[in-house]
Amino acid sequence: MPTAPGQDRSGSPGGTGKISSKPVVLDQVVEWAKNNLDVLIRESNAQVVYEHLSVVRGDPEQLGRLFQNLIANSIKYRSEAVPLIRISSDRNDRDWTISVHDNGIGIEPEYRDVVFELFKRLHGSDLSGTRIGLSISKRIVELHGGRIWVESEHGKGAIFRFTLPA
Repeated sequence: MPTAPGQDRSGSPGGTGKISSKPVVLDQVVEWAKNNLDVLIRESNAQVVYEHLSVVRGDPEQLGRLFQNLIANSIKYRSEAVPLIRISSDRNDRDWTISVHDNGIGIEPEYRDVVFELFKRLHGSDLSGTRIGLSISKRIVELHGGRIWVESEHGKGAIFRFTLPA
């Protein structure tokens, strides 16, 4: 994987469980993920929009992989509409909450937890894939001391939210 801005290679989700912890400008990490997905974004005419995301402590490579997985899933599981992915961040006293909101096909409520399980496929899914991206995403968030969840209804898009310590 190409080097993210300011990145070192001190850990990975499948490795020792250690990650680097330094200031990470999420705007830069999202741009890095978008560059890695350039062909997919152009072929789908997707729009990925954000404005002034937070600066967090963490591992730039792993956070880049997290955004890459979430953006790619938003495009892969798109509806008939041109994919629109909006990324935002909000802070409370203890955490940043980052939201990745799409206008895709959505997820039935009973599958909201299943999507994060390794190799699990939703019933009736006609789309190919290994189903490991969201499992890796969950592991990355947990290694950073946060949690991840999805809010969605089938046919109404999805909002993947995750927290990172402030």
